[in-house]
Amino acid sequence: MTPLDLAPVPVGLLLREWRAARRLSQLDLSLDANISARHLSCIETGKAQPSRTLLMRLADVLDMPLRERNALLRAGGYAPSYPETGLDTPAMGRINQAIDFILRQQEPYPAFLMNRHWDILATNDAAQRVNGFVLDGRASKHANMLRAVFDPDDLRGALANWDDIGATLIGHLHALVAGSPTDTKARALLDEILAYPNVPSRWRLRDLDTPPAPLLTTEFRHRGVTLSFFSTITTFGTPRDITIDGLHIESCFPMDEATAQFCRRLGEQP
Repeated sequence: MTPLDLAPVPVGLLLREWRAARRLSQLDLSLDANISARHLSCIETGKAQPSRTLLMRLADVLDMPLRERNALLRAGGYAPSYPETGLDTPAMGRINQAIDFILRQQEPYPAFLMNRHWDILATNDAAQRVNGFVLDGRASKHANMLRAVFDPDDLRGALANWDDIGATLIGHLHALVAGSPTDTKARALLDEILAYPNVPSRWRLRDLDTPPAPLLTTEFRHRGVTLSFFSTITTFGTPRDITIDGLHIESCFPMDEATAQFCRRLGEQP
């Protein structure tokens, strides 16, 4: 049982929160959803009961994640529409095959499978080799990418451009919190990350003026070796399952030939 199951949030309150998160007025949302602003106002104040079809239409306009769409349906008194299937179940066999193929195809360069909160669910061997090199053979303290990057005793110590990486990642986390008002785990993660030592105070507020960089670049410096990567993100299109909806694969590519050669040499070692 989740807290939402035990104490349902009024559907009107949820809609107001999501509308505010998307910076939409009642008129904007009503026009996009093809309903009257008066009807939307009555739904938000609890004077009208929305149909299941209308809630699904509003969720589409608000671009809500599948988990939050289920929460909206429950709040409206309807059964959820989207399942949440574990990755280790037979039903996810094809998805796991695709994930494994993408991770292996990225060799000898790192790749990571993560969920929407940056928990690392799987990696290829190259990711473990590079992490092992920059951490002098010890395992990372964390199974979460944000914690590993912000913890001074983990990857942060080997990141030459930590200021840039930290600013980019904290921006994405702020965006997740702002865009998912009911995601308490994301809010708790933001508080935890901001509590690490020497995190600039300006990162406590969301920066709306600086757009995110099109590519995230990562530069490690360790034992006289510099490794430079840029990253791309792969997601699953039109997911119908909550688990798949939150997955993404980060693939790292070398920015120079020296990094490429070093990764190839690491892969040739026993």
